[in-house]
Amino acid sequence: MSGDPFRLDERVALVTGASRGIGAASAHALAARGARVVVASRRQEAVDSVAAAIRAGGGQAMAHACHMGRPDDIAALFDAVEQAWGGVEILVNNAATNPYFGPLVEAPAAAWDKTFEINLKGYFLAARRCAQGLAGRQRGGSIIHVASVLGRNAAPLQGVYGMTKAAVISMTQTLAVELGGAGIRVNAVCPGLVETRLAAALVDNEALQARVLQQTALGRLGQPDDIADAIVFLASDAARFVTGQALVVDGGLTLGGLA
Repeated sequence: MSGDPFRLDERVALVTGASRGIGAASAHALAARGARVVVASRRQEAVDSVAAAIRAGGGQAMAHACHMGRPDDIAALFDAVEQAWGGVEILVNNAATNPYFGPLVEAPAAAWDKTFEINLKGYFLAARRCAQGLAGRQRGGSIIHVASVLGRNAAPLQGVYGMTKAAVISMTQTLAVELGGAGIRVNAVCPGLVETRLAAALVDNEALQARVLQQTALGRLGQPDDIADAIVFLASDAARFVTGQALVVDGGLTLGGLA
């Protein structure tokens, strides 16, 4: 291959949950490498702000409100992208929720349903629509799921969230096998503890944060840009022979070498 394999010029990238945190950082990082980025999240004004910032920096972006727990919203999102830019070539499934923090056996049914609806069903519906579009146009592409180290290890006090992320990793592997023949790569990123609003229950708890930092080889919390750069790699031709993987980006938290 010639040129910079990390360039994504004119490829259409859709990022869900992109109003802040890892999603917003990923949208900016993909646009910086030439992608046309679709910024999606629940509130239109929030995604408008991110898209405007990308355009102000010289990138290409459009904004579309979408609740990832609503199948009709997901269908409308992909319809809008196909009409505007021809379809999605890079999908970053990032939108997630974690409404319950506590013992797994005490998890309320409503929290269970909401977490699975957003974190798993929403991911699946978006991945399916993306794959169908790519197959119909006979184009390869990259689907990236934001999972978690809690999908690979025990997740005390976050058990429902952890189960959804374990299922996301399983889905990633199955889709990679089933879609590989069409040139569609499917991978997951497994962040450790990252300073985002979603992780506030841990980040804002001084005792829990201290424990995590003690167990993290690099001795710091993750930042959204740490995850965004891994996502750019998986989206790009630099990862052209990588599929079905769950890439851990956790600063060494899960190594288990520190106590």
